[in-house]
Amino acid sequence: MLGRTNLIGSSNSMLGIDSQSVKLLPMSGKYRGIDAPKRVNVCKRTFVVDMQGRLWLADVDATNRVYGFLTVPLVSSILWRCGERLEKVFGDHSCNGVFATELAKWSIAFEKASRLKSARGFVPIAKRWVVERSIAYTNYFQRVVKDYEYTLSSSVSWLYLANI
Repeated sequence: MLGRTNLIGSSNSMLGIDSQSVKLLPMSGKYRGIDAPKRVNVCKRTFVVDMQGRLWLADVDATNRVYGFLTVPLVSSILWRCGERLEKVFGDHSCNGVFATELAKWSIAFEKASRLKSARGFVPIAKRWVVERSIAYTNYFQRVVKDYEYTLSSSVSWLYLANI
């Protein structure tokens, strides 16, 4: 029983963060933007999960804002939910600048999880695959595959419902 308690405690001390671009319906919402590499009209969802894949925090915003700046307001919400237990946050290279600096102000380490340069083809990235898996699970719910909502709060609420 002691080992199980330590496992649960350690999962709450580390979080993972990643984002997903989601297509919008043509007439839905004012929070929209063009995802330049994909050239589609989308919004950006940000997921913060623990190391067991449970959704701790979700956010939806327009894609035309820089992703690093989208994650900065999440720091206060992360601190409110995790408090002093949080030791480290894993993310990709787009969170490495502004978000990592904001976390450092609170003595929380940020680790960029990236694949080895020598790797060829698809290689699951350690620690970050948990966030990717949680994002992939949302594809089982038709309501959140596309963003059908008119408000950001409604979009976020549907993400929480899909992850229950």
